[in-house]
Amino acid sequence: MNAIHRRRFLRQLGVSTAVLPFLTGLPSLGLASPVRPRQRLVILFTPNGTIPSAFWPEEQGRDFKLNEIVAPLAPFRDRTLFLRGLSNKVRGDGDSHMRGMSCLLTGIELFPGNIQGGSDTPAGWASGISIDQEIKNYFQSRADTRTRFGSLEFGVGVTDRADPWTRMSYAGPNQPVAPVSDPYQMFSKLYGQMKDKENIQGILDEVRGDLKKVRKLISAEDRRLLDQHEALVREMEKEISNSGEQKLRAVPPVFEEGIADQNDNVPRLSRMQIDLLVNGFVNDMARVATLQYTKSVGQAHMKWLDIKDGHHSLSHEPDNDKTAQEKLVKINKWFCGELRYLLERMSTTPEPGGDGSLLDHTLVVWANELGKGNSHTLDNIPFVLIGGGFGFEMGRSLKLDKVPHNRLHLALAHAVGHRIETFGKPALCDGGPLNLVS
Repeated sequence: MNAIHRRRFLRQLGVSTAVLPFLTGLPSLGLASPVRPRQRLVILFTPNGTIPSAFWPEEQGRDFKLNEIVAPLAPFRDRTLFLRGLSNKVRGDGDSHMRGMSCLLTGIELFPGNIQGGSDTPAGWASGISIDQEIKNYFQSRADTRTRFGSLEFGVGVTDRADPWTRMSYAGPNQPVAPVSDPYQMFSKLYGQMKDKENIQGILDEVRGDLKKVRKLISAEDRRLLDQHEALVREMEKEISNSGEQKLRAVPPVFEEGIADQNDNVPRLSRMQIDLLVNGFVNDMARVATLQYTKSVGQAHMKWLDIKDGHHSLSHEPDNDKTAQEKLVKINKWFCGELRYLLERMSTTPEPGGDGSLLDHTLVVWANELGKGNSHTLDNIPFVLIGGGFGFEMGRSLKLDKVPHNRLHLALAHAVGHRIETFGKPALCDGGPLNLVS
């Protein structure tokens, strides 16, 4: 029974408005809002489009086969939902890479700006919030879903340069959120403060001991000042205790030192970031995360795959270049393998304080900024959903007809209870949230 029906029922009983908040919470009436199970969202990004013939299942419905790029998802086939036919219909300033990247999660135009891409019109940052940050803000506005960070933005091989090709998360208009590409920096963000607290606590213990030693040697007036210092020490200890109120359910991962944030280390950096992401979820430091591999127009040289060409350059080669096509399939299949590692880690990690696994309560969205690299199309953008927690009917392959991707973002928001009517550009939300529930 939703809130409107509950209140209508009670009014029909003739009770006053003043007592409604109390009565709706009485268990025996069965009117209280059900407690929503823990939900998490991960958005994983890989760049430069895909090879459609090796990516999308040919079949629709439940009887579909996995093509070569997505073959690593075989163990999770029944928990996967392919959404072919979603389009980024945002137009305006900027080229397809810029709008593909910075409008991917915002669903709204870029501001005018002076960053020149491959089109005639330069552009600036996105003019709206991204769906990951929208859902993060909703979770943070509620006591039962609030976490220490709200969201965590991971990067793998993302360059330091900041422009619309490198940013997909936005805290609001003109507010890009930078992914943290160095796992040691992310580790420090998550756990470095705890080490600082240990050091501070050790200093305070020494100070307390020193104060006790001098207490008997000083005058009454000085003891009054001493009491003030001891009160300050107790207050600092209280602050440390309060800031450390969250008990760790899992110890931080142990990393080898000295792995530089460089191209050739991307495979190792990827696993480090995934391990941190899972650990952060287990310790309930956030309920939303993004994992961004390189960037739009990313030129990663995947030597670990015996590929020396830059990824973006390869993506521009024509369809009849079989060698380039084979390399692109290999690259995208590697990305899918990293996604599989994330899914495996989540599926084998028990849900903290609950039933099932971490993956049972987490929806992972795999996305790309382009449907196809050499055509720069913003139609048929790769969107694949894996996992649980959002109530969607999984284990299917759907074929849609150029549906604006804004409607998927609306569906994500509604699935966590955030009943917004539009997201991004309102005109692209006609039809409401995409119906992904059985």
